[in-house]
Amino acid sequence: MPRCMPRQHRCAVCPGKKLHICRRPTTVEEILTIDIKPGWKKGTKITFPEKGNEQRGVIPSDLVFIIDEKPHSVFKRDGNDLIVTQKISLVEALTGYTAQLTTLDGRNLTVPINNIISPTYEEVVKGEGMPIPKDPSKKGNLRIKFNIKFPTKLTAEQKTGIKRLIASP
Repeated sequence: MPRCMPRQHRCAVCPGKKLHICRRPTTVEEILTIDIKPGWKKGTKITFPEKGNEQRGVIPSDLVFIIDEKPHSVFKRDGNDLIVTQKISLVEALTGYTAQLTTLDGRNLTVPINNIISPTYEEVVKGEGMPIPKDPSKKGNLRIKFNIKFPTKLTAEQKTGIKRLIASP
């Protein structure tokens, strides 16, 4: 932050004859620390009152930082929830699937899913999302979505077998 400090210098108009005292701006560094709380959302503002640039006779402005989020390679954030998409086969969608995930805090999570997984199915794991900033002991949910890989070809024999297995009585 610039601050005026008294300095003596020779006058440029009358060199060597007079010493003048002036106030030249100088830079003063100050380290400000931001303690990022778990669960803070994009757009959260952190304000340091009166830590902006200083000018003579003017109250320094506030210094404001705004939190931004970097995209994650696995999870997407939706409020306090985390969303992950798993690629599964049609056989897994119909017969059962166990999701294996590593959480943001490094834990391994195993989620067995015994329901039939349709293209719009979503498995919700309570309390495995982002920490809630106002109550860090609570968390949002983890929502697992599915991308079902359908086969591109089936033989006549496979089609007959599927019809026999799935056909209603």
